[in-house]
Amino acid sequence: MTTETAGNETVHGYGDPCPVAMRGIVPSLNTPFDGNGRIDEAAVRRLVHKTIAAGCPGVLAIAVAGEQASLEPAEKDRIARIVAETAGRRIKVIVSVTSANADASRRLSAMARAAGADGICCQAPAGLSGQPLCDYFAGVADAGPELLMIQDLDWGGGGLALDEIARLFDDIPQFQCLKIETVPAGPKYSEVLQMSDGRLHVSGGWAVSQMIDALDRNVHAFMPTGLDPVYVAIYRAHRSGQREQARHLFEKLLPVLAFANQHIDVSIRFFKMLRQTEGVFATDLCRDAVAPLDPLQLGEALRLVQYALDLQTGAAGNPAD
Repeated sequence: MTTETAGNETVHGYGDPCPVAMRGIVPSLNTPFDGNGRIDEAAVRRLVHKTIAAGCPGVLAIAVAGEQASLEPAEKDRIARIVAETAGRRIKVIVSVTSANADASRRLSAMARAAGADGICCQAPAGLSGQPLCDYFAGVADAGPELLMIQDLDWGGGGLALDEIARLFDDIPQFQCLKIETVPAGPKYSEVLQMSDGRLHVSGGWAVSQMIDALDRNVHAFMPTGLDPVYVAIYRAHRSGQREQARHLFEKLLPVLAFANQHIDVSIRFFKMLRQTEGVFATDLCRDAVAPLDPLQLGEALRLVQYALDLQTGAAGNPAD
């Protein structure tokens, strides 16, 4: 892999020594379904093309936003193959392999490698630490492609301890990326970057609401869902030294974030509605595990979909406005 930098970006006084060339917005893709609840393969392809056109350097497929838990193994395999084939090595393709047990995650990891993915993303299992945690991730990594992204997810706490991350980074060569989704996220971004001398690729997911703070800390990438042109414009403005323009545009996103980040189910529903309105998805159908919006939420979602479309048009034209 080659190192890719943006402007004069530094990480805590260092140059940018991270070898993973994935800087910017790496969306976590929703999974489109047709009217019969099957994978809409044409819509998957349209989504990948649109993501590339927006200027994103990578995608994350089959994660929580993709309704991972509702998908059968054959469906996951098909999605991974379509995404990798459509991307055609133009961007990085990361496939989530998080599952209930190590055997299932290893099988998914092998599937991702066979599908042509560049990397895998796997959540740290609850209750594991020390050597058992290292063994878990080493087994998953050995079955998969050359890059392992560990998902450090803790909806209400600090997630993995810093010394645990350092040990995993030292012991598992494939572990090159960390997706931080903890509370609070900001200080942990800085601690991980400093601990690894900037060599460990750090991205923010659900904590995209802290995007300006994260950009100031030189986080490498962000993994939101939808609104790719807006996020790309924010990232590029900040990295080119236009912090106030980036902040101004980010603040325009806050009504959408306040609504969508109420709950992951609200986020999935909203962004599928947006994709359908954009013409990328044929339906906004979700599987049963995703709670429906109630009438008041639906009305607000419809209003914000139009707001988001207008925001995307403005961001594509002039990110400073």
